[in-house]
Amino acid sequence: MANLPESLFFSDPRPSSSSFGAGPSTSGANTYKTSDHDQGDPSRAKILHLILDLNDYRTRERALYLLDKEILDVYRLISAQNLTQRASNRVCCALALFQCVASHRDTRMRFIKARIPSYLFPLLNIENKERPYEHLRLTSLGVIGSLVKAGDAEAVSYLLENEIFIYCLRCMEVGGELSKTVATYIVQRIIINEEGLRYCCAFAQRFYTLSRALGNMLECRAELPGKRLLKYIIYCYLRLSHNPRARDGLRTCLPASLRDPDIINLLRDDPTTVGFLQQLLYNVSMGHQYTVI
Repeated sequence: MANLPESLFFSDPRPSSSSFGAGPSTSGANTYKTSDHDQGDPSRAKILHLILDLNDYRTRERALYLLDKEILDVYRLISAQNLTQRASNRVCCALALFQCVASHRDTRMRFIKARIPSYLFPLLNIENKERPYEHLRLTSLGVIGSLVKAGDAEAVSYLLENEIFIYCLRCMEVGGELSKTVATYIVQRIIINEEGLRYCCAFAQRFYTLSRALGNMLECRAELPGKRLLKYIIYCYLRLSHNPRARDGLRTCLPASLRDPDIINLLRDDPTTVGFLQQLLYNVSMGHQYTVI
């Protein structure tokens, strides 16, 4: 975190009076009437109010500043292992707004160029498995997932430069089923990109670290993974098999459980994924690529 500025904005984090032509003002601002549900959760009402304030140029900068503060404040709670469910919910509301920005084609690259995703990486690196931390982990992954969903090469390059694989692998290791699923989806979307695949296969250590993480989600658990997680695991292995060096490596490290009848039975209603699994096994056994995804 030493290389990041104290604010999500490169200028003075305090609201200025010049950026939008007028300083933050409460006069004429959006009024927000809380429902009975929101009155029972002041943090939710506060975030919703800030979202409304983003629509008004007179209150926009201060709203962004306060949303910035919500994210930065949670670092101290994580460091002290003192994150409550209420605090987690409050930050996740702000992250949900970031996810909207990350998913929209008109704002995605601005979001990246402002380096805002970098502030989420510490939230992906936490090891605590308790519910407030898992909620924060999953919501942060959702923001990154929105960045890679469209397949923008610039987004992939940015994430690779910031070593997103380290954080995804951590989530695969310590996260719950949903976090594992989203983290694996992010990896899959990145290695579909040629740059992402080259990055993973450039060094043996990178390849084997990723392969081991994928394999552990299959074999180091008492029950089979969910169907969606299994699908993304198979997609990742298949994509790795498109690289000659990785394909050779998979001959020795592809999990034997992928040939288990229980796996096939789990996928019986998903012929597309069954076909991908067959392609994967063919590629590895025959030593050359059968098809691409």
